[in-house]
Amino acid sequence: MAWAAATAAALVVAAAVLSPASVASASNAEGDALYALRRALKDPRGVLQSWDPTLVNPCTWFHVTCNRDNRVTRVDLGNSNLSGNLVPELGHLEHLQYLELYKNNIQSTIPAELGNLKSLISLDLYNNNITGNIPRELGMMKFLVFLRLNDNHLTGPVPRELTKISSLKVIDVSNNDLCGTIPTSGPFEHIPLSNFDNNPRMEGPELQGLATYDTNC
Repeated sequence: MAWAAATAAALVVAAAVLSPASVASASNAEGDALYALRRALKDPRGVLQSWDPTLVNPCTWFHVTCNRDNRVTRVDLGNSNLSGNLVPELGHLEHLQYLELYKNNIQSTIPAELGNLKSLISLDLYNNNITGNIPRELGMMKFLVFLRLNDNHLTGPVPRELTKISSLKVIDVSNNDLCGTIPTSGPFEHIPLSNFDNNPRMEGPELQGLATYDTNC
């Protein structure tokens, strides 16, 4: 009887974990994260007008794509005339694969919390007015393939943590104000040097074992 009672209790716990209510709660948290982004952005075209925080989840919002479990996998807001700031709450979108915010007028720094996006494949923030350093926490995104940060106002060195992302195929940080040397290990071995152009304080490719990479940072 005790065994049967324990089994029944375990089944109840499993059902609670997998219940629609628990999925809805997770989706609601993602909606809260995206609504925090909406509040931080100016939106003269009204592209975020459908982002209604009173809905059960954000999967019916324009420019948001979800999977079959109603978890957010894409945010497509490129070339939308948005300005304002990125928010650390974006790091709560644990199933996000594509964050597309290119060709806007975003002025903030890149939140370190984006490193929590462990499922992210593509981070496209190019052609904005983003400032500050490239967070070393981005090196935690082990499935990242595309990292395009070109045409901003980024400063500081290229974090060496990025060299540990074996999936990385494209990185473009041209037209910023980065400093130090260009990484040459890991995925950077195959990145064209032109993807680092127009960073006046960069010193060229790193010479392994012969020089530090941040000599003028």
